[in-house]
Amino acid sequence: MRTLSLLSILSAVTAASVQAIFFNEDPTTQSLLDQLYGELVHDESSLYRRRQLLSQGIKSEPDIFSIESHHQQSLNAYLSMRPEIDFPNKDDVSDIQMDQNMFGGILTYAHLPHFNCFNPEYFKSDQDEYKIDIAIVGAPFDTGVSFRPGARFGPEAIRRNARRLGGGTRHKKYNNKKVPIDPYDSCTHNYSIVDCGDVGMTPFDNRIALNQLYRGQRAVHKHIGNINKIPKIITMGGDHTIALMTLKSISEQLGKPVKIVHFDSHIDTWDPKVLGGGITDYMSLNHGTFLHYAHELGYIEPKGNYHVGIRAPYVDSVYDPQHDSDCGFHIIKASDIDKVGVRGIIDTLKTELGTTDPVYISVDIDVLDPAFAPGTGTMEVGGFTGRELLSILDGLNGINLVGADVVEVSPPYDTNSEITSLAATSVIDSFLKLMIAK
Repeated sequence: MRTLSLLSILSAVTAASVQAIFFNEDPTTQSLLDQLYGELVHDESSLYRRRQLLSQGIKSEPDIFSIESHHQQSLNAYLSMRPEIDFPNKDDVSDIQMDQNMFGGILTYAHLPHFNCFNPEYFKSDQDEYKIDIAIVGAPFDTGVSFRPGARFGPEAIRRNARRLGGGTRHKKYNNKKVPIDPYDSCTHNYSIVDCGDVGMTPFDNRIALNQLYRGQRAVHKHIGNINKIPKIITMGGDHTIALMTLKSISEQLGKPVKIVHFDSHIDTWDPKVLGGGITDYMSLNHGTFLHYAHELGYIEPKGNYHVGIRAPYVDSVYDPQHDSDCGFHIIKASDIDKVGVRGIIDTLKTELGTTDPVYISVDIDVLDPAFAPGTGTMEVGGFTGRELLSILDGLNGINLVGADVVEVSPPYDTNSEITSLAATSVIDSFLKLMIAK
């Protein structure tokens, strides 16, 4: 009985408090809400407006606003204590006309503009809103993995961790001064950068899904831009199998193969007869064999390509290195950074890549040590730190980067702080800076 009485008392007190906070009609007494916030909305019919009129001696509606004179001093003191905010008109939406903000809204990478890039009506449009110099494209696919799936959710996670990018200061007022190029500030460059969303890829048949991605990439490449004759695409995976289709599309558009810099802990040139083949040919294409096929089909240069960050064991320690070399690759191991440093790796790559040859960069997020990227399909210890990877990427300024991807981000295995997808977000940030560098 005592408990019931106490609960009844508490309920009554709470109800009274709520009423006192939100429904206080005594103009000489501040409610808790008034004390904390003051007026939340400017409204002609609000009590706050009435008090303002009273304080100014205006009594256009004396039957409503009448107040005894001995309350006037208290009222004036009360009004002087209230926080004053110059709210916009209640029908003014000029400061909220946006689809996105830092914590919500329609999600695109770094709040970049979006339209349906796969619609043929916009392919050759000369309207600025449909031009594409650089496209962000998601490839939600993970049925080519050999270990842990989940990378189909990678594009969404990467976009989610790009919310703090973009939306910064615009530099229109500095048009006559030299300002740093900012991918997210259109006043510092003339590139049209668009988030095209994700290609619709079926999870039920790899052949159809990869064909869908190829057609999606091909569609984006048909757009015209302000600067680039052929749009450059940054693809968010998805598992690494998707890179075969991105390489196919860009090499076809250029009419020649590209050099590839492949950041990964695994070589991914495994012979399908060694990894994945056997029962059916369908099994042979996966995230560990796609570079074998990219070489075989002529999408990449026959030589002069690089793996960076390799440390995973081979399936066949004699055959695999030789086959990898036959596919046109040199290897920079993860441990080489301890010998030559970041600058040594950069110099090696830039010497090979030059400034005119078309280059494609593919980053498997497992090139990072699991301490920095636990949310991935096939972790290997002894990888790069996030700072080392970004320093190498940023150091490649001056190369002719025609396309790029970041793959194998698997959110189900990430930490609560989403450090893996955050790392991938920063990788894309580096790609954008390489693509718009003057």
